[in-house]
Amino acid sequence: MVSTARKITTSQVKPLLDLLEQWELQPVLGMTINAEDNQYAGDDELRAKDLQQMLDNQNIKAIWCARGGYGTVRVVDKVDFSGFAENPKWLIGYSDVTVLHSEIHNLGIKTLHANMATEIDTKSEATRSTAKRSLFGQSLSIASKSTFANRPGSARGTLVGGNLSILYSLCGSKTAIDTSGKILFIEDLDEYLYHVDRMMMNIKRNGMLDNLKALIVGGMSDMKDNTIPFGKSAKEIVWDAVKEYDYPVCFDFPAGHIRDNQAMIMGGQASLEVASDSFELTF
Repeated sequence: MVSTARKITTSQVKPLLDLLEQWELQPVLGMTINAEDNQYAGDDELRAKDLQQMLDNQNIKAIWCARGGYGTVRVVDKVDFSGFAENPKWLIGYSDVTVLHSEIHNLGIKTLHANMATEIDTKSEATRSTAKRSLFGQSLSIASKSTFANRPGSARGTLVGGNLSILYSLCGSKTAIDTSGKILFIEDLDEYLYHVDRMMMNIKRNGMLDNLKALIVGGMSDMKDNTIPFGKSAKEIVWDAVKEYDYPVCFDFPAGHIRDNQAMIMGGQASLEVASDSFELTF
């Protein structure tokens, strides 16, 4: 367990430690747990070193990121992924960890988009059970209802994506992902609506929406507006950006900064069935 972003204490990760022991897995705490450098879990060098050691240690079978926030992009270029590419292991997290999902996706290796250590005990049972199923190689299927109208259809392809703000920030860098022919997932938290529109326009202008197999929209949580209203909800902004295309689009997917943050295999082959008010994603 490491933190590539914000600082975190042992007491804050205890719920995940307890859960891992229930699963008969042995937790190993990295140097970044309890480390502090202003808002970060230690300085950039420590966070990079901690991640590097866990990537290279063949006795470590998975790396669970303890917390998001901001900071992973500051260390990703300090890490050598060559040994990890020869001996892959699960990298687990979401939000700011989208940096690592994207970097590792470009190596052709799967990662697990799942809840951090923080607050995992307060999330839904499916948040925990889908993470466990993924880690133990069991079948994984996620189905739910949508409150916003979907664009129905079927798709099969590689799942990519993560936090919209992070994907937006990676555009033009070597960590940016190629979404062509893939199923793209996006989610976000605590953004002004005009900024959601800016980000959607940017990834669209970068060609990231052109040739998708499908688009999955997770939690778009706690959005903010200005005194003069933007005039659209976050879901309407996303729909406006993709309405000209013909691939399936589903909203209200149970993943992101929400209580029901179910695990997904990024880089995994997935089948998606979308009806007007429901969907099912199967790996």
